[in-house]
Order: sequence, then C-alpha cells, then structure tokens
Amino acid sequence: MSDSLVIIPTYNEKENIEKIIRTVFSLEKDFHILIIEDNSPDGTAQIVKSLIPEFQGRLFIEERKGKLGLGTAYIHGFQWALARNYGYIFEMDADFSHNPADLERLYHACAFEGADLAVGSRYITGVNVVNWPMGRVLMSYYASAYVRFITRLKVRDTTAGFVCYTRKVLETIDLNRIKFVGYAFQIEMKYTACKLGFNLKEVPIIFTDRTEGTSKMNKRIFKEAIFGVINLRLRGITGKIKARKA
Repeated sequence: MSDSLVIIPTYNEKENIEKIIRTVFSLEKDFHILIIEDNSPDGTAQIVKSLIPEFQGRLFIEERKGKLGLGTAYIHGFQWALARNYGYIFEMDADFSHNPADLERLYHACAFEGADLAVGSRYITGVNVVNWPMGRVLMSYYASAYVRFITRLKVRDTTAGFVCYTRKVLETIDLNRIKFVGYAFQIEMKYTACKLGFNLKEVPIIFTDRTEGTSKMNKRIFKEAIFGVINLRLRGITGKIKARKA
C-alpha cells in the first residue's frame, strides 16, 4: 500500500481527468489517487469509474450531490485519507496547472527535509506563472502580498493549491472548524497549521494555466479570499484557532 494519497477535486474535467490520472500513475513513486467528484454533467465520473478496474486499489472516487465548494471537497478527502493508513496527503488540480512530476518534490520536502507541510509555490523564486494574462498575474501576486500583510504569514504563495500535508498536520487541525470553502480555504489551512506550530516549506514550481476545460474562479471566491483573511487574523489573535481535541 502506498503511503501517499493525491486528492483531486473535479467538476467538468472530462478533457483532463484520464490524462492526469495516467500521468500521476506513471511517476516513479507510488501514489494513490482519490477523486472528489461534484456531480459533473459532462461525464467526468464515468471516465474515472471506467479506469478503476485498470488501477484497482490505487484509484478511488467519492461522488457528491453537486458543487459544494473546493474547501469542503478537500475536507471530505482529508477525512477519507485519515480513516486509512496514509502518511502524506496531497492537494492537486485536475487541469495540469500543477505539474504531476512535482508531487515527488513535495513528498521529498516532507519525508526527508523536515517539513510538516510542503507548498508548491509560484512566488518563492520570483513569479513562475505561464499562460496567465498580466492582470491576473498581478492580482494573484498582490493578493498573496495582502494576505501576508494581514495574517503575518511568512509564506510567499498563500493561496497555493498544490500542497503536501503530513498526516500529523491533518490529525491536529480541527477540520470541522475550517470555515472557508473557496480559495480562502487554502489560506486558512496554511495559517492554521502555522499557528499550531507546524513547519511549512515552500517548494518552487512553475504554474501553467489550463489549456483544456474552464476555470472555476469567480468574483465570489475572490471576495471570500480578500475579506475572509481579516476574520482569520482576528481568530488567530483571540486564540480561537486550537488543535483538535483527542
């Protein structure tokens, strides 16, 4: 059994899903994959299910009733992973914006370099983003700077969604108290882990915008990330971020 589980949330990813699954399984390290599928009308779930016999015991799917938010998808996946014997749990997009080969580098940071949480960072060595218009690059970069200013997080890429958690981190965080469901979820998880004393390491990656399928970013998600960090900082100051009770 692999010690590593890659969680991939999906909604309308028929163009990418088989390719991303096969690419992860082609890596030298043995990873398992859990797809969190939010009732895609394009047949994404059927594609995944058709691959399960080929990758028996390595590929899994959890189907939900609809689009319930990125954060709740990952929380569902974390709880699924914790109920099993996985030591390293990854977040990754289905659209190849994250290079699957970098999974091994994130794993190495946690397994051999002392990180409790490894982040695939677009901004730790400058701005490493491909195929984004300049306006979106600037918005993302300065949004991360804003988050650092408000939260005092010493993380260059606060909204990064390419992450490896050690089991210890997810066992310690009270996942039922994580409030955000959009991209602010990524900020909240990093902030909570740091407040609980875990060691976070940024691993430089090149982020490539999707070439197939459509982006799930919208104004509501962006507003949650901008305004939610103030509440997050207040919760940190007032001591409301606590470890899960055993």
